[in-house]
Amino acid sequence: MAESELLVQLGVVGAYLVVALAVGVLAYRVTGRDAEDYYLASRSIGTGVLLFTTFATLLSAFTFFGGPNLAYAAGPEWILVMGLMDGILFAILWYVIGYRQWLIGRYERYVTLGEMLGDRFGSKRLRALVAGVSLFWLFPYVMLQQMGAGEAIVGLSDGAVPYWVGAAAITLFMIVYVVLAGLRGVAWTDTIQGVFMLGIVWIAVGWVLSAAGGLDAVSASLAASNPEFLSLGGGVYSPQWMIAQAVTIAFGVAMFPQINQRFFVARDVRVLKRSFALWPVLVLLLFVPAFLLGTWAAGLGVAVPEGANVVPVVLNAYTPGWFAALVVAGAMAAMMSSSDSMLLSGSSYLTRDLYRPFVNPDADAARETWIARLGVAAFAIGTFVVSLFRPGTLITVGDTAFGGYAQLALPVIVALYWPRTTRQGMFAGIVGSQVFYVAHVFVPAATIGGVTVLGSAYFTWDFALYGMALSLFLTVGGSLLTAADADERAERFAVGTRAD
Repeated sequence: MAESELLVQLGVVGAYLVVALAVGVLAYRVTGRDAEDYYLASRSIGTGVLLFTTFATLLSAFTFFGGPNLAYAAGPEWILVMGLMDGILFAILWYVIGYRQWLIGRYERYVTLGEMLGDRFGSKRLRALVAGVSLFWLFPYVMLQQMGAGEAIVGLSDGAVPYWVGAAAITLFMIVYVVLAGLRGVAWTDTIQGVFMLGIVWIAVGWVLSAAGGLDAVSASLAASNPEFLSLGGGVYSPQWMIAQAVTIAFGVAMFPQINQRFFVARDVRVLKRSFALWPVLVLLLFVPAFLLGTWAAGLGVAVPEGANVVPVVLNAYTPGWFAALVVAGAMAAMMSSSDSMLLSGSSYLTRDLYRPFVNPDADAARETWIARLGVAAFAIGTFVVSLFRPGTLITVGDTAFGGYAQLALPVIVALYWPRTTRQGMFAGIVGSQVFYVAHVFVPAATIGGVTVLGSAYFTWDFALYGMALSLFLTVGGSLLTAADADERAERFAVGTRAD
């Protein structure tokens, strides 16, 4: 790549990020200093902003690079998982979990999931457990964004710029942005970037198709090189794998701190209902073109260098350098949008669910803010250091985080809808399923007496689904075996859900 072209591409990326940062500075000037405004924008978000801030928060490295990489390697059926099944499943969960949380949160003024559950069951330890589990699985997902940014820069520059530069850039940006912006700034940039990326990815599809000779030519190339990609079930995906991925991703997303907190922020019930009704359409409009780019790259014989991602490589091959840089800049900004949302929500879990209840209950707002900022910086630097070791592919890292969060979902649903739930049942469901899942992730599989234990699947179904079933069994069973507690709080929850 010529030095002048490289400079143009890096200039486009840099300019885009500066504009995004300027929006954050503007938001800082109008953001209040109280926690509800900083973390939840005073629960004042309307339909368009709520829809796009949730959408852009999920526009991560998993979306733009991990998914297309998988489509490049194994075919486009991943669209059925992320584009169709997950779009519908998460919209349903947005109603089942999000609507109930919104009603209760508005009534009780909760800011975090742990705060809600800790109050419901009168347990600071449960509050800390939910926060601790959430922060534990947030670590790999923040790291995923740093890995994606590093690989994007490698692919865009044909290896001229090293991996660590992209990872370091997104780390610095996310720290500065979260310190400044709060949810209001995050929501504003999310909306801008969501609209921009939705448009630019479709322009990219049209440009690649035109440069490659049209849809017929691309389909013919794909049929010649990878005929199995053109038939449903012809790839490497089994129905069990696809269902397991769709379920764990959808349930996991509902428990992501940055997504779960957005269940609290809608201005009114109409905003909430319109948002989850439109969600599946928005998801399809993004995932289909992104994953098609990866699939077409395989048919067109695009060679992806080691350590790079397919999207910037195929764009470099079929579009002008400045346009490829613009798409990658938008993708990186979207990854930063995901990252700053994660860190903002993570800082609220740290300060409100751990620091204030256990370390300094009398901390004033200024001290709590500084603790949050220091926590953000330490967390982001820690994930950056680990990202330099490249612990797995984007898909592997993302899938691990999704599955970890998915283990929380069913106990939370039980707590929201079943007044007979007890704190002992919640502890059993959360701890039991997390131990099961962590053991399967970090302990190597072994064969004992001809039976494989701690394997990736049982009877062809992913182990994460068994962990979710275990969480439900332990939560319900533990609650049935222990005395009902917090009846007054349970009644307050019931009143909260009728408050509308």
